[in-house]
Amino acid sequence: MQAKQQKKSYTKEFKREAVRLVTDGGHSEAQVARDLGVCRSLLGKWPRRIEEESYNGQNGTRTFPGHGNARDEEMARLQKENARLKEEVTILKKAVGIFTSRPQ
Repeated sequence: MQAKQQKKSYTKEFKREAVRLVTDGGHSEAQVARDLGVCRSLLGKWPRRIEEESYNGQNGTRTFPGHGNARDEEMARLQKENARLKEEVTILKKAVGIFTSRPQ
């Protein structure tokens, strides 16, 4: 059984430098992709995203959000809150059991 490959992530600076090598450095997209160990199709998407980032930068939008998206962050927060609430319910059930079983 093969191990699942982890998805690589690249910093904004890395992406900008890679795009700069293609646009200003006179290197081909294929050569830069090989040299940096990046998929050529991925490298081809970065210039458009960088342009969008500079266009949308004032709006506070994140062009290169990194790992996951807002929905994933919200899901993680909700799962953490759900676990905390379950623990509270368990504690309250034990407390009810203790107080109801005492002889009066």
